Amino acid sequence: MTAALLLVLGLVLMAIGMPVAFAIGIAGFTYFFLPDTFLPTNIGPQRIVSATQSFPLLAVPLFIFIGHLMNASGITPRLIRLSTLLAGWMSGGLAQASIVLSTLMGGVSGSAVADAAMQSRVLGQSMVKEGYSPGFSGAVLAVGGLITATIPPSIGLILYGYLGEVSIGRLFIAGVVPGFLLMVALMVTTYFVAKRRGYTPVRDGLPSGREVLAALRSSIWALLFPVWLLVGIRYGLFTPTEAGAFAVAYALLVGCVIHREMGLREVLMAMHASVRDIGMIMLIIMFSGIIGYVVSFERVPQTIAELMLGVFSSQAALLLTLAVLLVLLGMLLEATVVVMLLTPILVPVIKAAGIDPVHFGLLMMTLVTFGGMTPPVGISMYTVCGILRCSFFDYSRELLPFALAVLVVVVGIIFFPDIVLFLPNLLMG
Repeated sequence: MTAALLLVLGLVLMAIGMPVAFAIGIAGFTYFFLPDTFLPTNIGPQRIVSATQSFPLLAVPLFIFIGHLMNASGITPRLIRLSTLLAGWMSGGLAQASIVLSTLMGGVSGSAVADAAMQSRVLGQSMVKEGYSPGFSGAVLAVGGLITATIPPSIGLILYGYLGEVSIGRLFIAGVVPGFLLMVALMVTTYFVAKRRGYTPVRDGLPSGREVLAALRSSIWALLFPVWLLVGIRYGLFTPTEAGAFAVAYALLVGCVIHREMGLREVLMAMHASVRDIGMIMLIIMFSGIIGYVVSFERVPQTIAELMLGVFSSQAALLLTLAVLLVLLGMLLEATVVVMLLTPILVPVIKAAGIDPVHFGLLMMTLVTFGGMTPPVGISMYTVCGILRCSFFDYSRELLPFALAVLVVVVGIIFFPDIVLFLPNLLMG
């Protein structure tokens, strides 16, 4: 009961505009000043420090840095050309290209919001000039970023694996199939909407084999990055954390030596942007350590597990209920915050129910990330609407068919776990 009140306090503080990290920190520290709490207050600072003492957690700043480096290394424009070539011949060509680009960038940026912001600046204005409504353009670009939550290296999956003590390597491999399913579902939806509205292709016909080979050749270094990442983790060449260090060295090599489009100035700018993002995320992680300790000390996971296992008779019913909860929380809170707060609580619950935590991890990241693309406080929604200057009402209306497509994929993941588990079971046993 006490832990629940602290979580409510944190949510109230966020609702009145307090920065997320400080809202979580104040809620956590409040526990040690309650009359019936006998724990010393110096445990709070200890938990803040101990939350940073984790080798797997090093992967987070490294993959944030790699996202900024890749954008500065000349990889992004090459991927845009490849995406336009592969999908520009369909109805709604630019929208289709943006979804393919999200799939390719998922293996580079690791952040749905970063992907949506980048594409809104690069492709968003072109889509509006081609006659696409701003609301439709914003919805496509925002929901396309959802693919980034599953395609490795997803920063959310790293945090989930760290907090839930789940294999990050298995999570990375498990995200490949759901990511491609989301791509297909969103492209099919885009095709039908674009066909009905007369949104034309940006190319006259299918690309020739020579054109595809030329585009693949120019983008080969970006396309090889996620492949080498997964192969290296699968065969034990490096851990997911060490993969982050490899990725940074790889981006520097590609940008400075191979493409020769990144110099010291671009590297310093990428470092500056990364430090800002890392500081925000790490502060949330540090203060979440207090909440995690309180939740564990109050035996919240065990209590919830006993309650839910007594109420739900099937795994599917439990997952459907949790799915609704995760979407609602994702609509109110940033995805990272939801993962930080709920992973220590829910992973023991789903393990007790006999559900594979890798299966649940992909479901959780998809849902909480999607919540950030919906009203009332979705970060991705505000980002694309701000850049494209479209109204939230138009955006929300255009979002509906894409939300239905995401729902179809989510239901498939819930009822057919092998969609997620097939690849990790095949490759990692």
